Amino acid sequence: MAPLKIGCLLPTRDQAVRGDHETEQLIDLARRAESLGFDSVWAGDSPVTRPRADPLLLLAAVAIATRRITLGTAVLLPALRHPILLAHQLATLDRLAGGRLIVGMGGGFPNPHTEAQFAAVGIDFPRRISRLEESIEAMRRLWTAEEVSFTGRHFDFRDVRLAPAPTRPAGPPIWLAGGGGPALRRVARLADGWLPYPPAVQDYARDLAVIQQAAVRTLTPALYATLCLDEDPERARGRLRTSIERYYNAPLEAVETVQAMFAGTAHEAADWLTAYTGAGARHVVIRLAVDDHHAGMEEFASCVLPLIRPMIGTEGHP
Repeated sequence: MAPLKIGCLLPTRDQAVRGDHETEQLIDLARRAESLGFDSVWAGDSPVTRPRADPLLLLAAVAIATRRITLGTAVLLPALRHPILLAHQLATLDRLAGGRLIVGMGGGFPNPHTEAQFAAVGIDFPRRISRLEESIEAMRRLWTAEEVSFTGRHFDFRDVRLAPAPTRPAGPPIWLAGGGGPALRRVARLADGWLPYPPAVQDYARDLAVIQQAAVRTLTPALYATLCLDEDPERARGRLRTSIERYYNAPLEAVETVQAMFAGTAHEAADWLTAYTGAGARHVVIRLAVDDHHAGMEEFASCVLPLIRPMIGTEGHP
């Protein structure tokens, strides 16, 4: 079994909703995550619905500021972009990172705000999944061939060469979000990893089994999870509510029906996460529901990481 890896989400959206658009502190958080022993840092994507710093530009800066930590998008919306331009950006970012990039991708959650985002850039929302699938095919060919011609439902181009190529010969691994029959079949057919956020661990185990039975390549099972730590569970729940409702402009009760979320003590959080890793998750991406992300990251690293990954050292190295 692959070793468990733990990553954290850079709070690009949390920072933006408070009117703070300084990027240097996000880069500092990535450096601190590396020194604390996290395996990865991630950045989300939503230029219009939930505006924040561009994930690829931010991760390019993080690539230069760090040495070993994996960089990921959680998640990128490729249907908003042309695959030639996106393949070029991702290949360059993978070069800057020395092959440390994971490209988490999604189609976009179906709600009026997301539909408005696609409309704003002139993309037909109902066709976003077929654009996603076609983009993955086009980008992998652009990363691996010297000259590419492509004809699909959405994209048509001739004799395109990209430079530089990604660091890795096959390009950066692509992880897909999503649950439900069509999404699980898509993951099994196209993805190098799966990055869902199911609220129930039983659903995670069931869906992972479906994927693994049909997967055409070795796949990394991952998990995107939101945590709020406090020794007072009631206070933790209140802090989680404040963070989530500010982030999504929607009631906590609605969001937690579709996303994995926890509020409580560090030991309870470790038990909750261990249930998912016991169900097969091998890379957990943590979104911290906190106001002070430096303090939240330190608390998670000191109080939760040793419980779910006992071999971690005090200097941030296994």
